[in-house]
Amino acid sequence: MLGNARIAAIVPVSDLERAIEFYGSTLGLRLIDQNADIPDNPEAVFEAGDGTIFVYKSAAAGQGRATEAGFVVDDLDAAMAGMRDRGVTFEEYDLPGLKTESGVASIGGIRAAWFKDPDGNILAVEQR
Repeated sequence: MLGNARIAAIVPVSDLERAIEFYGSTLGLRLIDQNADIPDNPEAVFEAGDGTIFVYKSAAAGQGRATEAGFVVDDLDAAMAGMRDRGVTFEEYDLPGLKTESGVASIGGIRAAWFKDPDGNILAVEQR
């Protein structure tokens, strides 16, 4: 039923303009639409590869404790270096079954790193 659908991440934010700056300028995503017609929940839509990320104004911004969206890249080290150059700070975790070193965790054949947007939403970047 959904096997051919494009997937989209939907991320709540407290300040839409700040989110547009972060997701557009800092992360380098292309802004493809902005909808202010929803007075209480205006949104912006970004293109990321074959998928999209919707960010929308919400009182629930930053309240999630799990990863909201993830980006799969070919070269994690290069992606992280570019993001660090733009001010992104990567999270460090020391949990049972998950420990990062310089922001990177190796899980099986996957290398992953996590960072937060200005609202504290957790995002991931990974190399498979």
